[in-house]
Amino acid sequence: MAIKKYVLRPEQQLTEEQILMVKAAAKRPVVQDDDNPELTDEQLASLRRVHESRRVDRRRQNVTLRLTPQAIQKAKALGKGYSGILSRIIESVLNDPSALSKYL
Repeated sequence: MAIKKYVLRPEQQLTEEQILMVKAAAKRPVVQDDDNPELTDEQLASLRRVHESRRVDRRRQNVTLRLTPQAIQKAKALGKGYSGILSRIIESVLNDPSALSKYL
């Protein structure tokens, strides 16, 4: 069976052929792959626990910083998501004792 890929855009209407393909695919049975068995309820529960614990660890807090205009300008020049980049820079320096000692 060949895999066909299509890029659909929200404003694009499906053709009659595409509608027939979707309907035909919906009627086909689901075939389990021996190399990728379906997860048991216990396995699924353990995945959720890991996800929930990581979510607590990754929750971000709002902090107010006073930065120089030059620092803000350079940060904004990094583009969209610059605050996340700043967060990663700060975290990497805090995790590196030799880099941190330069600024203390």
